[in-house]
Formats: sequence, C-alpha cells, structure tokens
Amino acid sequence: MDTRIDIRKLSLKEVEEFFATLGEARFRAKQVYEWLWKKSAISFSDMTNLSKKLREQLETHFIINAIQEDKVQRSSDGTIKSRFKLHDGHFIESVLIPVPDDRRFTACVSSQVGCSLTCKFCATGQMKRLRNLDAAEIYDQVVKVNQQSLESFGHPLTNIVYMGMGEPLLAYRPVMQSIEHLTSPQGLDMSAKRITVSTAGIAKMIKKLADDNSKVNLALSLHAADDKKRNEIMPINEQNNLEALADALDYFYQKTKNRITFEYIAFQRFNDGIEDAKKLVKLCRRVPARVNIIEYNPIDGADFQKSDAHRIDTFAQYLRDHRVAVTVRKSRGKDIDAACGQLANKN
Repeated sequence: MDTRIDIRKLSLKEVEEFFATLGEARFRAKQVYEWLWKKSAISFSDMTNLSKKLREQLETHFIINAIQEDKVQRSSDGTIKSRFKLHDGHFIESVLIPVPDDRRFTACVSSQVGCSLTCKFCATGQMKRLRNLDAAEIYDQVVKVNQQSLESFGHPLTNIVYMGMGEPLLAYRPVMQSIEHLTSPQGLDMSAKRITVSTAGIAKMIKKLADDNSKVNLALSLHAADDKKRNEIMPINEQNNLEALADALDYFYQKTKNRITFEYIAFQRFNDGIEDAKKLVKLCRRVPARVNIIEYNPIDGADFQKSDAHRIDTFAQYLRDHRVAVTVRKSRGKDIDAACGQLANKN
C-alpha cells in the first residue's frame, strides 16, 4: 500500500518546512508550488528547474493524485461530458458547456462524490454521498475541461460553475481552497467574477461565504418560492426554509455586492403557474437576484414532466412585467445525460 502523502494537500509553508529538513532553500518550495498550481504538473519529473536528486526525494516522500479521464461523451450541441476516475476508485463527472456565438465556454465541476441532499428531481441526489472531493480534484477538473475547450473550440474557459455532483457548501473547505488556487496569481489567475457557486440552500454556510469575503457569484437552486412545494422536492428546505434563506442571501449581498441568481427548474403544473410567479416576484423584492428558468431534464425514478413552452413563456413574461431580470435557458447535453440534474455516473 502506498503511504506517500499527496503533496497537493500541503500548504506552501508545509512544503517549505519539508525542504528545510533537507537543508534546501525556501524558494524551492515556491518553485514546486508553481509547478503544481500554475503549470498544473502531475509528475515530479516535469519539474525541470529542480535537480534530479531533489525530484527523486520528492518522489520518495510524496505523490500527486491527479484525476484520470475515464470516459468522454460528446453531445450533438457541442457539450462534452467527462467521467473522471479518482485515486481511490470513485468516479465523478464534469461538463464543458460551449456557447461559441457568445464566446462563453463554461466548466461545470463536481464538489462531492455523490450527494446527501436527495432532491427529488436530481439524478445525483439518488446516489449516496461517499466523500467530499479535495481541492486538487476540483482544480484538476477545471484543468482537464479547459484542455478540452482549447482542443475542441480553440478557446479557453471563460466561466466555472460549481453545479456538478454534490453540494458545494457542504464541501466548503476544499471548495474554497480550489477557488483560491484557480484565482490566485500563483495559481491559474482566473477571475473570481467568472466563478459561480451553486447551493441547494444552506443558510449558515451562505453567511459564512459572506463573512469570508468571497468574490464569487452565488446561485441558489430555488425551484419553488413556496415552502410547502420546496419541502416536497427539496428536503433540505425543512431545515433551511425560504425565510432563513432570504435572510442569508440578503446578508451575502449586503456584505459582498456579488451577483445572486435563482435557478428555477420549471415542472409542468407544479411550480410554473402565475401564483408561483407572484411568489417568486415577492422573493425577488426581498433579495436582489436575477432568475434563470431551466427546462426540466427527465431522470429515471422521478415523476416530473417539463413545462411546455407556452407556460414557461407566460411565467417568464410575468416576471419581466414586474421588473425581475429573467433568462430562459435551454438545456444542453440532454442526449448524453449532461444537462442540469442528470449527472449520475452511469456506465
């Protein structure tokens, strides 16, 4: 059994301490950190500005548990879904969502193996949560999907959304560490304003995100502006009701001024009527948020139907008439089960 430590779990200070035990200069640690987080090296042999002896010493003490591409599916609309194998044999999925006409190339990344929230409309919610991903496993997804974007479209990623498998705010520490590596000048130097963290609604963690002065955007998977309906489809709402969430979201906005989005999947004759729209308008009066209306993507074992186009248009127009910013989004990658709510590690 390999007992070496994954070097990417160590802080820069801890790597510096390791080199000190070897009698090496502290700047060596910064060189290693640059290879790991700026150049995305997955082998010590790549670190060519280190001596061969130092690289061998690193190899003796440490390992780099990079994710491995296991399966890639390409949709007719250009969407690419990838399944990655982790060092312990678990699998996760990531999605590249290209919109070349708008020059938007988005990576949808996972934060957990499975999920514990059991949302009734979500395939991942039917899985058990096996563990949180670590920061490097999240970072690796971005690197891999960025490579796909460059190879397939000749364009780097423009956006990152934490909307894949799992609840990001229940994997808070590795998610925030991954964002640090993605946005730091010592890492990939991406803009935090191009990153969105999506949550099913963990009020205390939304406030923590605000207290930590995060620069990322926040999306709430809302799907009903009514506690009774939301309890029915999202059990997490029983401990984090709309009153608590509205308070937390307002707190987040007042402290950060970062953008908030309500993600709203439209289910036929469940949450897509005018009364539902009225409740959503009321919530948007309380929380300065824009609304993304998303068509439902059927999954096995869920008794929901997607709203028809007329009902969605009527719903959206009511929001616009009441000065709510709204976008109706067409699902992408449906033919490869890569659309919202469909990630489930199918073989």
